Amino acid sequence: MAAEQNGAALNSLTLLDGGTGRELMRIGAPFRQPEWSALALIEAPAFVSRVHQNFIAAGADVITTNSYALVPFHIGAVRFAQQGPALIALAGRLAREAADSAGRRVAVAGSLPPVCGSYRADWFDAAVARPILSTLIAQLRPCVDHWQAETVSCIAEARLVRGLTAGDGKPLWLSFTLRDDAPARRLEPQLRSGEPVREAVAAAMSLGAEAVLFNCSQPEVMGAAVNVAADRRARQANATGLRIGVYANAFAAASAGAQGENAQANVELDEIRADLSPDGYLEWVRDWIGRGAQIVGGCCGIGPEHIRAIRASIAT
Repeated sequence: MAAEQNGAALNSLTLLDGGTGRELMRIGAPFRQPEWSALALIEAPAFVSRVHQNFIAAGADVITTNSYALVPFHIGAVRFAQQGPALIALAGRLAREAADSAGRRVAVAGSLPPVCGSYRADWFDAAVARPILSTLIAQLRPCVDHWQAETVSCIAEARLVRGLTAGDGKPLWLSFTLRDDAPARRLEPQLRSGEPVREAVAAAMSLGAEAVLFNCSQPEVMGAAVNVAADRRARQANATGLRIGVYANAFAAASAGAQGENAQANVELDEIRADLSPDGYLEWVRDWIGRGAQIVGGCCGIGPEHIRAIRASIAT
């Protein structure tokens, strides 16, 4: 019976793509810090199209706009002011074109990043973030099927995104990043801000999100977060149809304060874990599905080969 239930869950899940930046680097696209995945869009956008096509070929049901690094934090304030809107619009078009050429239904997620800096809830400033997010939303809106606020470190950031996207008719998926330092594994799962996951899930429900996800953290911390989300969803089943998703990264553990107050954006490339091969990552995916996840994929360091392994598992 358990095997039948797990098979049914696999057959009903939505498969996301993986990490864009590392895949761009793997296929030889222009890539350096601090521009990260934005550099290919600036200098050689054909590589971005190729990444989308690679994930579609691997079996992804959803591809994500390459807009995560199209913020002043990565490309600089001057370049953002001069080129930001056009680059964001290009990111949306490339994803839309790839999805529409897939020969099957592939959705486009509009990536709304943590514009003040990844993992740093203490750097979040709504007054700074609001105009940047507004620009992202305005330029991506014609091309995306839903909004995907990614690597959200605090509940206040989620509330800002909801306020800026409310009323446009596109579903909102809120994806939170978790503390993955060793002490946090022994505690109730927390966001990078230290806020409990249970409060983030409650906020997602109150904000009318279609899905709550957890991303850009180690696989080891995701299961407990899914448990919390699934438990709250079960208790409030009559009030919401909230879906649950996970897309972990393949980095070694990073503390919540890994990027110090004077750190530059992505100064160094983190090592990729050898144990998170496609088969190794698939074992984590199966665990999350067993706990109640309905949306799975990968973040930094998870490539088309991982997505292909998940798709093959779904098909069997």
